Amino acid sequence: MSEDHSKEISIAIKAATEAGKYLNKNKNELNKLSSSDKRDTKLQADISSENLIKEIINNDSNFQMLAEESGKSSHDLGKTFWVIDPLDGTANYNRDIPICCVSIGMVTDLKPVFGVIYDFNNDELYVGDCSKKIATLNNETIRVSDICNKDEGIVVTGLPFNTDYSDASLQKLISDMQIWKKTRMIGSAAMASCYIASGKAEMYKEKGIYLWDIIAGAAIVESAGGSAEIFNVRENYQVDVVFSNAKIKD
Repeated sequence: MSEDHSKEISIAIKAATEAGKYLNKNKNELNKLSSSDKRDTKLQADISSENLIKEIINNDSNFQMLAEESGKSSHDLGKTFWVIDPLDGTANYNRDIPICCVSIGMVTDLKPVFGVIYDFNNDELYVGDCSKKIATLNNETIRVSDICNKDEGIVVTGLPFNTDYSDASLQKLISDMQIWKKTRMIGSAAMASCYIASGKAEMYKEKGIYLWDIIAGAAIVESAGGSAEIFNVRENYQVDVVFSNAKIKD
């Protein structure tokens, strides 16, 4: 794949915006549980949005896909492939909390190439191109914040549905929160990434999140001058992440 990703970025923008508008317009029919367990929610919206995204991408791209609902499009995804989250923040969407989005990215050797995130509630389109180091919000350049100290900054975190809720684990989380000026839990890893990239917060960190939740956001954070650390990658594509403005270290 060439260094110019403009064709694929255009495809991702089209897919993300069309899926987001579809999710908004058809919410009454899409906001139906397809499955649920103790801590996770799956809606018809997730499935329908993913089908629409895959159809748009398949029309113009030969790269394989890793998608949240359907998994791998091929046993061998190859070196470079799409990573799709058709609705990040499903529980928020389900309960009319307006923090959710469509997230589409591409990786090479599991490293972010570019990312597109469409916050359809606010009609805000975030795009990050790692090769050009440019991140935009509705075509306007965005940058991470200049805050250097945790006691002046905001950390965004979350509790994935399979989180370790033991007292010891939660106490460690609380101890870390106490260092920061403010802590936020917003229910969408992709939107958390956008908040770091656009200077609304200084760090997003979470354990056991999935690659499709964070890869587009990682590209946008890096393109906006921040740092996107992805580590402890498991076979099921679960990862641990620390995204920051690169001025505050974890």
